[in-house]
Amino acid sequence: MAQDNHIFTLSDNVTRTPVTYDNRYGTGIAAELYRPADFDETKQYPALIIGAPYGGVKEQGPGVYANELAQKGFVVLTFDPAYNGFSEGAPHHLSSPDLMVEDFLAGVDYLGTRPFVDRNRIGSIGICGSGSFALSAAQVDRRVKAVATVSMYDISRMHKNGFGDSMSDEDRAGFLDMIAEQRYADFEAASPALADRGSPLELDPENDPVGAEFGEFYSRPRGYHPNSITQFTITSAASWMNFALLDNLSWLDGRPVLLVMGENAHSRYFSEDVYEAASEPKELLIVPGANHVDLYDKTDVIPFDKLVSFFESAL
Repeated sequence: MAQDNHIFTLSDNVTRTPVTYDNRYGTGIAAELYRPADFDETKQYPALIIGAPYGGVKEQGPGVYANELAQKGFVVLTFDPAYNGFSEGAPHHLSSPDLMVEDFLAGVDYLGTRPFVDRNRIGSIGICGSGSFALSAAQVDRRVKAVATVSMYDISRMHKNGFGDSMSDEDRAGFLDMIAEQRYADFEAASPALADRGSPLELDPENDPVGAEFGEFYSRPRGYHPNSITQFTITSAASWMNFALLDNLSWLDGRPVLLVMGENAHSRYFSEDVYEAASEPKELLIVPGANHVDLYDKTDVIPFDKLVSFFESAL
């Protein structure tokens, strides 16, 4: 199921079709397939899977990217993560590293079984948290021939170490104790408790510049979508802390990686550290003057020409 309140206007040069498929757990994934308006069913096209920021849905940033890239001749799949958006899974707003990596693997399953997709020319784009999910998926899935990340967040590292790797061992132990107690409460409750919003409704740029940046997108008309509440179950955090996403970057083994980040992004260190750790071929592209969230939806700032040339070469 899909709904019409996308945060962008669909190009006349693109068609968008709601699709559903199951992941390997049997969970139904709600997705949308973007194709060029002059699409020819008898031909085979290169394909891209685009993942949303952690807490986002397909009608936001992924659709903005798909709308542009389909005009350049790609078949593009966007999706709601399992247990989120219009996808199946209960309780909703749950997250885990395995599930969110599986979202990308299931997307490859779907695209690679379409007769109009060249299964040897499938790439992925991950925005924000999905950048780490796309890379993690490609580590173990050699069907993915190239990966681009945009404003990447390593969600496991962020939960484990805090933003800027600022969490002390004492604070981590206290946080884990809180999660453990919350499991008792959730077990006895009708539904699990949710963590605070990642995008505050009230913006406070002076005292909470990162929260205000997210809030200006998710909590305002610019990026608002009712399925994107930017909250997950409190107890989801323990899984992210326990399982690393990006320990096996060497397994990419020559498949190209493009890391795109804003010059003024608070998240720069995630992309910079992955760039240092990844093997060639790799490229780090810094967008002048852009912050983290600018690259979610600002089509005049997002380097689409670079993304197109990267995937045309890599695929």
